[in-house]
Amino acid sequence: MSYAIIGFGKIGQALAHAFARKNIDVTVASRRPPEALAPEALAIGPRVVAKSLRDAIEADTIILAVPFWEHREVAKALPNWEGKTVIDATNTFGVLPEELDGLPSSAFVAKAFTGARLVKGFNHLVAAILAADPIVEGGHRVVFLSGDDEDAIAPVADLAKQLGFAPVKLGKLNEGGALVHARGRTWGPLIFQDLFKKDQ
Repeated sequence: MSYAIIGFGKIGQALAHAFARKNIDVTVASRRPPEALAPEALAIGPRVVAKSLRDAIEADTIILAVPFWEHREVAKALPNWEGKTVIDATNTFGVLPEELDGLPSSAFVAKAFTGARLVKGFNHLVAAILAADPIVEGGHRVVFLSGDDEDAIAPVADLAKQLGFAPVKLGKLNEGGALVHARGRTWGPLIFQDLFKKDQ
């Protein structure tokens, strides 16, 4: 399984730290050319490799860590995303619900990524916490996951475990997933909840 993070701001870099900590190869890309990202990527770890967007989207699993509306530009990179899993780590705070056609934000994002299996995840923790070691006080920081394709959630949950997090499945995007979706100027009830799951 190959991984890429699209977007290399605070959240993208935080996620790259999570991969580096566990020595998992990950490609990073953004609007900036790869040579501009390379020093920051290398500083995080030798297995964090900066590439062009075109090269990065060859990965099996792609984490969207861009400002919300930029997802449309990323989606244009492929005419069809069949066979790929897209993890939506974006947030829509300040975006009016009517701008999303009445859909949960990730369902709106999914429309742009034709053929992809989309899972909402890694969006509820601030960057500093997401970058830190998720093993705390004898437990693991929780990552909430939701999606309309049950088969897509399982490998993302496995990735979360590999990164040291405790995945909690919330169900479909318009059900439990709504708890981690911002609505206009209101955050989802589970946003910023730094929860732990104790080892059994």
